[in-house]
Amino acid sequence: MTPTHIWKFFRAGGFDQAQLDNGADLLALKDLDQKLWAALSCPTRGIEFDARTLDLIDGDADGHVRANEVLAAIAWAGGLLKNPDLLIQGTDSLSLADIDDSGEEGKRVLASARHILKNLGKPDATAISLADMADIEKLVAGLEFNGDGVICPKHIRDAGLRATVEDIIKCNGSVPDMSSEAGINRDISDKFFAEATAYSAWLATGKQDAAILFMGDKTAAAADVFHAIRGKVDDYFIRCQLAAYDGRAAVPLSRSADDYQRLAAQNLSAQSIEVANFPLATVEANKPLPLISGINPAWQEQVKALREQIVVPLLGNKESLGASEWSVICAKFVAFEAWQTGKPANNPEQLGSARISEILASGHKAVIDDLIAQDKSVEGEVKAIRSVERLIRYQRDLFTLVNNFVSFRNFYTGKGKAIFQMGTLYLDGRSCQLCVKVEDVGKHAAYANMSGMCLAYCECVRKGGAEKMNIVAAFTAGDADFLMVGRNGVFYDRKGQDWDAGIVRIIDNPISIRQAFWSPYKKVSKLIGDQLQKFAASKASSVEDKMLKAVVDSSKGPLEAPAAPPKPPFDVGKFAGIFAAIGLAIGAIGGILASIVGGLLGLKFWQIPLAVIGLMLLVSCPSMVLAWFKLKRRNLGPILDANGWAINARLLVNIPFGTTLTGLAHLPKGAHRSLIDPFAEKKSRWPYYLLVLLAVCALAALWYLGIIGGKGTGN
Repeated sequence: MTPTHIWKFFRAGGFDQAQLDNGADLLALKDLDQKLWAALSCPTRGIEFDARTLDLIDGDADGHVRANEVLAAIAWAGGLLKNPDLLIQGTDSLSLADIDDSGEEGKRVLASARHILKNLGKPDATAISLADMADIEKLVAGLEFNGDGVICPKHIRDAGLRATVEDIIKCNGSVPDMSSEAGINRDISDKFFAEATAYSAWLATGKQDAAILFMGDKTAAAADVFHAIRGKVDDYFIRCQLAAYDGRAAVPLSRSADDYQRLAAQNLSAQSIEVANFPLATVEANKPLPLISGINPAWQEQVKALREQIVVPLLGNKESLGASEWSVICAKFVAFEAWQTGKPANNPEQLGSARISEILASGHKAVIDDLIAQDKSVEGEVKAIRSVERLIRYQRDLFTLVNNFVSFRNFYTGKGKAIFQMGTLYLDGRSCQLCVKVEDVGKHAAYANMSGMCLAYCECVRKGGAEKMNIVAAFTAGDADFLMVGRNGVFYDRKGQDWDAGIVRIIDNPISIRQAFWSPYKKVSKLIGDQLQKFAASKASSVEDKMLKAVVDSSKGPLEAPAAPPKPPFDVGKFAGIFAAIGLAIGAIGGILASIVGGLLGLKFWQIPLAVIGLMLLVSCPSMVLAWFKLKRRNLGPILDANGWAINARLLVNIPFGTTLTGLAHLPKGAHRSLIDPFAEKKSRWPYYLLVLLAVCALAALWYLGIIGGKGTGN
C-alpha cells in the first residue's frame, strides 16, 4: 500500500525525529505513530511559550497540552486556512483573503474579522493582527451590539427610551452584559411589560365599576383604615349584643375591677398591649360606638381616622356609629375587597399608574425588542471573535510548538532555543544554555538525578526580591572544582532581564573526560593537603598549649610549682620495636620507589616519557572509563519529566552536543595578551636545589642497592 504522506526523519539525541517542514507535514501528523513523537504532553506554565495560546490548545483546561489536543488544534486551523503552509510562517498577521470561507465556520470567522476591523475604524483593511486584538475583552465590551442580547441604558441615545429601560431595571432587576454593565434582556423586558399591561387592565376595571372605587381615589386609603380597625369594631358590637341578650354580661364584658386593679400597678401608655386588649368602649346593651369621647385610649387615633375618612363621607357628621350603620359600611367594601383579590402580582406598581400608562402608551416595547434583536443578530460574529484570535495565534505558534513537541528540532539543531530553555546562566567562567524553570527543587532533584548530568539548582531573584524563581542549569563542559552551594552568578532570561542567581543545591555527575583524567590526582592532592593542614594545625595547637602552660607555671612561682612526676624507666625493647617498624616502613617505601625508578632507568631515554604517560593512564583510566559511560548516558528526559512533561524518547546529550550547551571563557580573536604579571610571585631556586638533591640521593640509593654502578649484591 502506497503511503499517503512521505515522511522525513533526522537523527539527533540518539533517536529518529520527524522533520516537519511544511503545512502538509503538520496535517499528516494525525497519521504518524505517536510512539515516534518526542513528547506526548507538556505543561502550560513554566516554559517559554505564549501561555494564552497554550490555554486555547488545552481543551480540558487541566494545565497540560497533550498530543490529541495538538492534533485537534492543527486540524482546526488547517481547515480554516486556504493554504496550510501559512501555519509554518510564524506571523501574527492574518490576511482576510487567506481565510477559507467555503464552510459555515469559515464564513463566521471572516465576518467576525471584518466586524472587528469595522469597530476599530478600519473597514477597508485587508488583514487583521494580534495587535488589533490586544485587549479582546475590552474590544467586545466596547461594542454597541455584542451578541449577548442585553441592552444597557448607557448605549441608548434617546432620553425617554433610556428612562424606560432604567425603570424596567428598577422594577424587574437586570443582567450584566459582556462589559459587566447592568442591562435588560428579552425575558426581563417581556415580564415587565406583561405585568404592566395586566396591572393597567386591573386598574381600568376598578375605574369602570363605581361600586369598587365608591370613594374615588380615596377608596384605597379608606380601605386601609377600615381593615386596621374592623376586627376591634366587630368585637365591640358583639359584646353589646351579648349584653342585650343577658344584662349580667355587660359588666364582665367591659372588663372587671380586678383587671383595672392589675393595670393600676403599671406605668400605662396608649401603646400598652394590656390597654389595647380592652374593648373600644364600655359595653352596654345595643349601645352605639362612640366616635369622639369614651374611647379606649389605645384606639383613639384609629377611631378618629374611621370617622373622618369613612363615616363622615358616607353617613355624615356623626358622633356615634350604630351596629346597622357599621353593617352598611362593611357592605360598601365588599366589591373593593373582591377587586383587590384579583390584583395581579407585579413589580411595576411602584412606578405609579400614571408612569405605567405613559410607558405603555410610548411604544417603547417595540423599540426595545428591536434593539435586543439587533444585538442578538451579531452573536455569531462576536462569538467568532475568539475564533479569529485563536486562528491568528495558531498560525503564529503551532509550528514552533510541534518542533518542540513532536520533535526537539529547535533544541538539537541549535537554530533556536527550545521552549523549555528559560535563558542563560553565567557562573564560574561559563555560560549554561540548558536552564529549566523548577517549582519544587527537592521534588525535581529526586528524579532529575537520573539524567546523569551535573546540575546546579539556583534561586533567582530580581527587583530586590520582589520577583523570584528557581532554575536548574546543566554544566556540560569544564569541571566542577569550584561549583559549590552558595556561589553566585547572573541569569539572563529570554527577555534579556537579569536575575541574581545563587546555587542552592548541586547534583554531582561527571562533566568531561578531562575532568575524570585529573580527578584521581586532585583527590590525592586534596587528601595530602588536608592531612598536612591537620598535622600543621595539631603541631601549632601543641606548641600554643605548651607556651600557655609555661606562662601559667611561671606565674605561680617556685613555691606553688607542682612536683614533677617521676620519669618512667627507659624501655629499650619498646624503642627497638618502634625503630624496627619505622625501618621496615622506610624500606618498603624505598623498595617501591627504587623499583619504579629502577624500571624507568632501565628503559631507553625515549621510552621513559611513554612509560610515565602509561603510568598516568593506568591511574586515570578507571575514572575516565566510568565517566565515559556516564557521559554517554546523559539524558534530558528526567529533567523534563520532573517538570510535568511526558517525554516519549531518550533525549541523549552526548559529549560533542554537550559541549555546545555550556560555553567556556575564551579570549576574543585578535586580542593582544600580555604575559607579564606585576604581582606574580617571585620564583625561588630552592625547589630546584631540592629536586637535584633528591635525584642525587635516589641515584646513591640505587648504586648502593646494586641496581646501577659497579657494586654487586653477591648474586
